[in-house]
Amino acid sequence: MTHPHHRIATVTLNPAIDQTVSIPNFRADAVNRVAWKQDDAGGKGVNVASFLAAAGHRVSVSGFLGKENDALFRTLFHQRGIADHFVYLPGSTRVNIKIVDDAQGQVTDLNYLGQEPTPQDVALLKDAVHALAGQCDWFIFSGSVPGGMSSEIYDELIGPLKAQGKTVVLDTSGDALRFGLPAKPDLIKPNRAELEEVLNTRLTTHAEIVAAARELIGSGLKLVVVSMGAEGALFIDRTQAFHAQPPPLAVKSTVGAGDAMVAGTVAGLIGGQSLGDCAALATAFSMGALGEIGPRLPPMKKIQALQKLVTVQEVR
Repeated sequence: MTHPHHRIATVTLNPAIDQTVSIPNFRADAVNRVAWKQDDAGGKGVNVASFLAAAGHRVSVSGFLGKENDALFRTLFHQRGIADHFVYLPGSTRVNIKIVDDAQGQVTDLNYLGQEPTPQDVALLKDAVHALAGQCDWFIFSGSVPGGMSSEIYDELIGPLKAQGKTVVLDTSGDALRFGLPAKPDLIKPNRAELEEVLNTRLTTHAEIVAAARELIGSGLKLVVVSMGAEGALFIDRTQAFHAQPPPLAVKSTVGAGDAMVAGTVAGLIGGQSLGDCAALATAFSMGALGEIGPRLPPMKKIQALQKLVTVQEVR
């Protein structure tokens, strides 16, 4: 299903190469043998773009990438037909290592620091986003802010887009989310802990999460999606709230599961689906990613089959 007139741009300020390393019975302070490894072009917005392209959408990408290890990214963009509008920096994009231990059912993350863009680099990025506004209706800003950059960068990028009537998604956490909220993105997708942190409150029940999300919606947001891991996710707008619960499933890798939820939500909204149907589709995207190693989706037929297994209930 293609929507050629709905062009989507994703912006990733701090991308990474996701290196998944399989070490059965991994132990700290010991010599470990690697069974296999896999490298993927990653970073939250890159994952979202990849998932949306796989679902038949026309996608552009921007953000910052290192020139020295860009081959995986360029290959991915070429394979998926993704338009590359990244600002290329000297040096290398960071590598994030995930040590997957199937024997103990554990995943250990080693996340490197990203590159620090200069003020000139930031100016080039703002130019790139401004240029993309000429051809894209949807903008998705995902992930952390690199060191040395202002936490207010999302506010600076989103403000002008909202003034032009663009639909903007923001998926980040901590200060980047707190300082991005005043720009009134249309959609945010925090997990429960990230929502608690930005609102400085404990949220235990679904009703409490819905009430907290409605506070943000009252300040100008349109839709809040709160992911809760195995407990599913809550999809909340001004008048409705739905809880989407996936069936129990074997998790191969958590890489990109949250990004898949963002991609599925946007795909549903662009397709004109109701909030309840968006919730089921987004959860199916996320389930699809959990069943693959690295940031990948199964074929769309499988996603549609998974969508039927999601239980969606209205929260009143």
